[in-house]
Amino acid sequence: MGSCARLRRGNPASNVSATPTGAKLRQPNDRKTGLVGTEHNISPVPPDASDTRQKLLDAAARAFAEDGVFNASLIEITRQAGQRNRGALHYHFGSRDGVLCAVIDRHAAFLARREGELLEIASQDSDDDVAAVIEAIVRPAAELAKSGWRGRCCLLIIAELAGEDPAQYSDELQAVFARTGGNEVYALLATRMAAVSQDVRIERFALVTTFILRAVADRARLLGRRGRKGRRQLEYELFVQNLVAMAAAAMSAPGERLT
Repeated sequence: MGSCARLRRGNPASNVSATPTGAKLRQPNDRKTGLVGTEHNISPVPPDASDTRQKLLDAAARAFAEDGVFNASLIEITRQAGQRNRGALHYHFGSRDGVLCAVIDRHAAFLARREGELLEIASQDSDDDVAAVIEAIVRPAAELAKSGWRGRCCLLIIAELAGEDPAQYSDELQAVFARTGGNEVYALLATRMAAVSQDVRIERFALVTTFILRAVADRARLLGRRGRKGRRQLEYELFVQNLVAMAAAAMSAPGERLT
């Protein structure tokens, strides 16, 4: 995420290469399973289809955030959603990639709006103001985390995807990321960060994005945890400002020897 780690073709961080074996989101055969096509191969939609869809999305969000996008069991997601029909998830979303896109897409409009507002402010600042651009990543993420567990799960999911090779993203997933509005944020950041090689810039984008999203999500999780609270957390605004400062410093670190 901006806050949602927009690492895809066409943005400055488009070549991150950390794809685990077998972790591919592009599934060209998903549309050949009989889930799309003529009317006769589609089962009637049950009366509670909308409610079932939301339950599946909630269960998928939790599973992807806790177990990982590639490790989460689709059968277990269906079971946690209270569905006896093991094909319910494929009926509603078609594939793992389909439900993943739907989980992220629930928050795309909010992220696009907030990142756009903050990017407009950053664009009016001096050309060397890295922190203003970083704030367009940090603050929307922090606000999304405060919205509840669904927002926190979304951040953790995108943080994981930030470490993947965007070349493996399906067209649908790239489109969802584009709707979050992050391309413009990273394009501006590329013009203001330290002068480094393309490879180093991609690496910094991936690492800083993951750091920001996990820091925000973990803080919200700790604050919402019952019982043992762990270390004392900074007040919200101070936390945001400190995270912006840390990430901006990382992006501004001299890179003469890294080019």
